[in-house]
Amino acid sequence: MPPKAASSSVQDSVKDDPLVLIVDDDDGMREAVVDLLQSVGIESRAFGSTAELLDAAVPDRPGCLILDVRLPGLGGLEFQTRLESLGIALPIIFMTGFADVPMSVRAMKAGATDFLIKPFRDQDMLDAVESAIARDRSRRRDRTAAMTVETLAATLTPREREVMAEVVKGRLNKQIAGDLGISEVTVKLHRGKVMRKMQVRSVADLVRKAEVLDHEG
Repeated sequence: MPPKAASSSVQDSVKDDPLVLIVDDDDGMREAVVDLLQSVGIESRAFGSTAELLDAAVPDRPGCLILDVRLPGLGGLEFQTRLESLGIALPIIFMTGFADVPMSVRAMKAGATDFLIKPFRDQDMLDAVESAIARDRSRRRDRTAAMTVETLAATLTPREREVMAEVVKGRLNKQIAGDLGISEVTVKLHRGKVMRKMQVRSVADLVRKAEVLDHEG
């Protein structure tokens, strides 16, 4: 079925293409940023308020949010807090013509990737966007990897989880057997199953995957 395969490939490519969201109540500024990004081949969507963005159907793609600080309704800094409460980790680039040091410090401490003062240089904005998109791609890769590890870990039995926890601590089979009240042979069997189910070939690899689980937990 070649046509379907080709169509799927195109869809996957589009899904991985970055999308930048812009929120500013200044029509001219919105259009200028859209044109700037378009000039380097980056797709963007612009909104006049945070409410408009919240009401929009935005596809799940790598990208970032370019956000003005002073907006009608929910302001930029408040919107940053709102997104965090919703569990949305989209990198944010703030822009404003009325910045002060406390404002920029607050934004950066809350996770903003950059804080640009209007009027900004085009290259400064492009550099900030490139950095933010790279950060979002990295976050998405890490999350995908974590979900894979969680899926593998879900196949372990309670006893196998206990054995895995002891193995990553560096405990020997004999010590694990004594701690769990089972034979050393049984420990070896469980250990082998853990290695196969977690798709690792060494204890070092198992430790790395256990660290991912601890981080996600």
